[in-house]
Amino acid sequence: MLGMPAERPAADFTIDQDWPAYAPEEHQRWQTLFQRQAAQLPGRAAEEFLAGLDVLGMVGEGIPDFRRLNEVLWRRTGWKVVAVPGLVPDAVFFAHLAARRFPATRFIRPADHLDYIQEPDVFHDVFGHVPLLANPVFADFMAAYGRQGVAALDRNRLDNLARLYWYTVEFGLVRTGAGLRIYGSGIVSSRAEVLYSLEDPRPRRIAFDLERVMRSRYRIDAFQETYFVIDDYHDLFAALDRDLSPVYERVGALPVLAPGEASGEDRLVPLDAGVQP
Repeated sequence: MLGMPAERPAADFTIDQDWPAYAPEEHQRWQTLFQRQAAQLPGRAAEEFLAGLDVLGMVGEGIPDFRRLNEVLWRRTGWKVVAVPGLVPDAVFFAHLAARRFPATRFIRPADHLDYIQEPDVFHDVFGHVPLLANPVFADFMAAYGRQGVAALDRNRLDNLARLYWYTVEFGLVRTGAGLRIYGSGIVSSRAEVLYSLEDPRPRRIAFDLERVMRSRYRIDAFQETYFVIDDYHDLFAALDRDLSPVYERVGALPVLAPGEASGEDRLVPLDAGVQP
């Protein structure tokens, strides 16, 4: 926020969003980002994501006020958005998710970095992540991910669990009756990757398999070389609603795969794939 002094966070790293302090040009920047993404997403984003945008009323006059979002979100799924100053420690992040709180940064990217910013900003966090938290199944999955994150830290398995987050929450695709659709926040908030993920023949699109995902490295500085495709959000919740100790043991005995590397057990998903009636 323009000219805003640094605020000392609470013990859980939360701060006040201080929505009135946003400058008009910051709200306009949100509108620019929102309008160009909203124009791309119909027919490409998952219906559950678009429905979340609608029910949360994000088509407004600028950066959403977290308090207003939370009034709707809490009634639907028991979640709320909390403001944080930036990236938070892993243990803090997982504890928030387990308690059905989504940590979101309050700053918005500068005008000369509209297409890409390495550190998540309020547009990525709120536009990209929050709409699906209005979906009960996905909301339960995210809380389960938080609980598993706490356990993964104790087991020194954070790398494996971080790959699951990357390839689903950030860069996931879902198969629908109308074909592949985007639900990952890293795609829906990126103008260029929306088209690349669904239309470019170069990346590998693989049917979701938890252990395959946990073995797969990723890149943060380029388009994804591999996308994983779920058939339903219940697939994600079911993958985590159990003791993962045997999964970690099996994965730990297998080689780690490079971002675009193939595996003999991969089930490739064609670009025009849809759920069979």
